[in-house]
Amino acid sequence: MPTGVAMRDARRQLFDAAERVLREGGPSALTSRAVTAEAGCAKGVLHRHFADFDDFLAELVEDRATGVAARAASLRAAAGTGTVAGNVADALDDLFRTVAVAVVGLVAGRDELRSRLRRRWPTGVPLLTEAVSALAAYLAAERNLGRVAPTADVEAVSAALVGAGHLLYADRTGAPPAVGALERIVAAVAASAFR
Repeated sequence: MPTGVAMRDARRQLFDAAERVLREGGPSALTSRAVTAEAGCAKGVLHRHFADFDDFLAELVEDRATGVAARAASLRAAAGTGTVAGNVADALDDLFRTVAVAVVGLVAGRDELRSRLRRRWPTGVPLLTEAVSALAAYLAAERNLGRVAPTADVEAVSAALVGAGHLLYADRTGAPPAVGALERIVAAVAASAFR
C-alpha cells in the first residue's frame, strides 16, 4: 500500500470503504485490512484517526445513523404528498438498500462495539432506532393532516414497519424486493392506521 500520500477526508474515505466491504462481504468480511485495502491506503491510516478498530466501527455506525436522521427531514416534508404507504415504502427501501441490514449483523456480532454504542443508544440497533424515530415523526405529521388515524400509535406502527422491512431485506442474495412488495407489507402492517 502507498505510504506518505495525503488522503482528503480520510475518515469519510474509510467509512465509505467500510460500507462497500459490508455490502459486498457482510460483517465477517469487515476487518481493518479489508477497509484500508478498499480505501487504497496503508493500514496505519485507520489507526491514526481512530483509537482502535471498534472505535472506528462505532463511529461508522454513528455516521450512518446520522445519515438516517438527516433524511428524516425530507421524509417529514413529504407529508401530505403521494400516499402514506408509498412514502413509507420509499423511506424503508432507501434505508435498507444502504448498509443498514449489514449493520444489524455487525452490531449483533461484536460485543465491544455494542457496548460502545449503548452510550448513545441504550436500546435497539442504531440505524433501525433512528429509522423508527424518523417514521414516527413522519406519521405524526400525516396524523396532523388527517391521513393517519387520530388514535394511531405512530411509534408502535413505526417499529413494526421497520421490523417488517428489515425481514424483507435481510440476508437477500438476489435482487432487493420490488417497491410494490414493500408497499403491500406497509399497507398490511399499518392497515388500521392509514386512511
